[in-house]
Amino acid sequence: MSAASNFFGWLGIVRLGLVQAALGAIVVMTTSTLNRVMVVELGLPALLPGLLVGLHYAVQATRPRMGWGSDVGGRRTPWIVGGMAVLAAGGTLSALAVAWMHTQREAGMALAVLGFLMIGLGVSACGTSLLVLLAKRVPQARRAAAATTVWVMMIAGFAITAGVAGGLLDPYSPARLVTVTAGVSVLALVITLLAVWRLEGAPMSIANAATAQSDAPRPAFREALREVWSETTARRFTVFVFISMLAYSAQDLILEPFAGSVHGFTPGESTRLAGVQHGGVLLGMLMVAAAGTLARRPGFAWLGSLRGWTLGGCMASAIALAGLAIAGVVGAAGGDWPLRENVFLLGVANGAFSIGAIGSMMQLASQGRASREGVRMGLWGAAQGIAFGLGGLAGTAASDLARWLIAQPGMAYACVFAFEAALFAVSALLARRITIAPASLPASDAPRPESSANASLALASSNR
Repeated sequence: MSAASNFFGWLGIVRLGLVQAALGAIVVMTTSTLNRVMVVELGLPALLPGLLVGLHYAVQATRPRMGWGSDVGGRRTPWIVGGMAVLAAGGTLSALAVAWMHTQREAGMALAVLGFLMIGLGVSACGTSLLVLLAKRVPQARRAAAATTVWVMMIAGFAITAGVAGGLLDPYSPARLVTVTAGVSVLALVITLLAVWRLEGAPMSIANAATAQSDAPRPAFREALREVWSETTARRFTVFVFISMLAYSAQDLILEPFAGSVHGFTPGESTRLAGVQHGGVLLGMLMVAAAGTLARRPGFAWLGSLRGWTLGGCMASAIALAGLAIAGVVGAAGGDWPLRENVFLLGVANGAFSIGAIGSMMQLASQGRASREGVRMGLWGAAQGIAFGLGGLAGTAASDLARWLIAQPGMAYACVFAFEAALFAVSALLARRITIAPASLPASDAPRPESSANASLALASSNR
């Protein structure tokens, strides 16, 4: 069997993208729709859904343990399917909890805690193993394009679910909320089962997996985590992921209030501004994917540097956030600023940085001690999840504190955006110190080539 046949083709990448889209479909129902129902229909403080979403991020600290479990078992598919099942159950349970809050508020809140715990665990198990499988089965030259494909499909999952489920939820009732959420969860699980069926290859027993790389028994989780943390590159990349994702997420909850309070945007205009940013993110992702494809031609190899796109995306994000800080100062003085253009550039920079970082993560997963890919990916996923949870809280808390200390809102927001720009600049410095070695695929992890039956199932799942 040739080395090339060990890798997934585009069909395999799309099938994993379907799983990521299914994951995103459940998450958007729980973190967006249920959030709105608790605040608007139930009249609960916004702090409650905020804490529940924060809980789902905090639970993602278990990602390294999930990755270690898939390393020991030798296969990722059971963790992907099992994680999706837990996620689907958690999403449905959370919808039941919100419906219960209409009549038994305290009991519903207690059930919601359990539901969001399950959501966090499901995302950790499914998402971590999916990324490891993607990293180990996608050839180096396609990793940027593969990461773009999978993440664009996840965004599509967000958009399609929001549109279809939003229409099915009207007119609203608690029973309809549970029915629609359960329907989305079941459909996501079915798509996942179809997408991963026979994708990874023949099962590998725990004993065989344990001896595939060496005759020594696998270490306990704490020892494996300690071994990975002792690797300079893995440790540096963990710190990089945390700081860069903290800067990335801290802007989310303050950009629209900034546009409204400082530059006079109406609610509709600020919502469209968020759309401008998301459009920029998509363009940035596509740019990196296109550059990766062009890099395969003679003379354009430099365009395929994932490290270069990561570093450049961080610096461009820092510059764009510095522009928003200037926009705060200009707005405080009553001046005009091309805010839409600035936000669009921020989106492009964020998109380029995201794909560069994800592609680098896929490349680095196999760099270091053998059979620790799941632990490494889990460690970076945990850093990302915790940073996202803290980022939204830190961004809003910092803006509130700055507005309390500084009388003019524009100047207060300018301080926060300047701090976020500094975080991205630090991230760029960290990215420069990370060395990415050429990737290789361990022979023991080689999957079987995809069959025409697999292709038929993938097409069937994409048409559901």
